[in-house]
Amino acid sequence: MKKKAIIISIKGIKLSKKEKLLLSKEKPWGLILFKRNIKSFYQVKNLVSDIKKLSKNQKFPILIDEEGLSVSRLRNIFNHKFDASYFGNLYKIDQKVAQVLYKKYLLSLCKNLKKIGININTIPVLDVLRKNTNKIIGKRSFSNNEKIVKKLGEITIRQCHSYNVVTVMKHIPGHGCSSIDSHRGMPIVNLSENILNQKDFYPFKLSSAKLAMTAHILYTKIDRKNVSTFSNIIIKKIIRKKIGFKGILMSDDISMKALSYDLVTNAKKSLAAGCNLILYCAGNIKDNFKLIKSVPYIDKFTEKKTSEIYKIIR
Repeated sequence: MKKKAIIISIKGIKLSKKEKLLLSKEKPWGLILFKRNIKSFYQVKNLVSDIKKLSKNQKFPILIDEEGLSVSRLRNIFNHKFDASYFGNLYKIDQKVAQVLYKKYLLSLCKNLKKIGININTIPVLDVLRKNTNKIIGKRSFSNNEKIVKKLGEITIRQCHSYNVVTVMKHIPGHGCSSIDSHRGMPIVNLSENILNQKDFYPFKLSSAKLAMTAHILYTKIDRKNVSTFSNIIIKKIIRKKIGFKGILMSDDISMKALSYDLVTNAKKSLAAGCNLILYCAGNIKDNFKLIKSVPYIDKFTEKKTSEIYKIIR
């Protein structure tokens, strides 16, 4: 399985000549869509079809952030009008009703994604709300109760996989403890590993997860020098051992301002620390080519885990 260890993005609603060349010749692991790529149902369906044809792979990973009301790339087409917090609050009132309604919501969501041809959704958000949680997470989080977050996260993964849509749990090992938006700057967390393990790390301990996305956060009491995406300590000691995540680990967007180096250096440092894939979301074609030339092919571990993902996609 000759795939480069990168998930790329594109600029507009149609593939340019250079983007077509990139997809057909360079073999990225996957591609993520954004609102800028989506105008109408048939337009995006045709776009996805073209991407899969060029990659010569009908199971080619097409990702999207379709969380609900707050983060919805498909807002112009579908009405996914509930945030995660709605179901978390409902769960506190009536667990059975919350689970029934949430499963129905996930079924509708997955059906809509499959109509277009999208096969990976970057949910669930497993960040636990705290008093100082930045509004970038806000209603995207299920709850301030880590047990509720984990339970609804477990339902998300199980249900979506049963509907042939793969999930990406995020932002591992936890963004809820940060008051800063990592799109805009470097979040710094000074909490001890013990406190973080009891609350923030807890929801991510889900054996059914196939993909996870890192949090660009500096946890000073664990690794005071490196943001988690660049931290071999956090990836190996916390994510792989303490949390026990055994799937493919992808970085969050390497063009975010929490990462202070150039794109190629950000990519190399992420992979060197233990990320299996890097995510690039800005869609600049020159940077896409530069990055894809600089990253290696996926390793045997990622090949094996990719095969498991393909079995879910079917």
